[in-house]
Amino acid sequence: MTPQQRAEALSQLRRMRVVSLIEGSTLLLLVLVAVPLKHVAGLTVATRIMGPVHGLAFLAYGWMLIRTVAGGGWSRADILRLSIAALIPFGAFINERALARRQAVLAAR
Repeated sequence: MTPQQRAEALSQLRRMRVVSLIEGSTLLLLVLVAVPLKHVAGLTVATRIMGPVHGLAFLAYGWMLIRTVAGGGWSRADILRLSIAALIPFGAFINERALARRQAVLAAR
């Protein structure tokens, strides 16, 4: 791997980690703040705002996942883990840690 390819792979991993954290955070806000506000306080506007925000974050995660694995060097197990984490509540945070480890290994080379 050339230095330029490694730099691009590190940059892509950083972007993937950020999007993963955003997706997980928007889910937390939706589930722990907006839904209770809707059901306890009757503020339906909370879910009308956070629902689409989380939806966009989820789509961004999917797009970033495709871009990240398209760069190559990912096993089927890694791709499966990245994909399933998007569907499991709070899996994005677990995924972010795995991405951080991969980024550290790549940076150490």
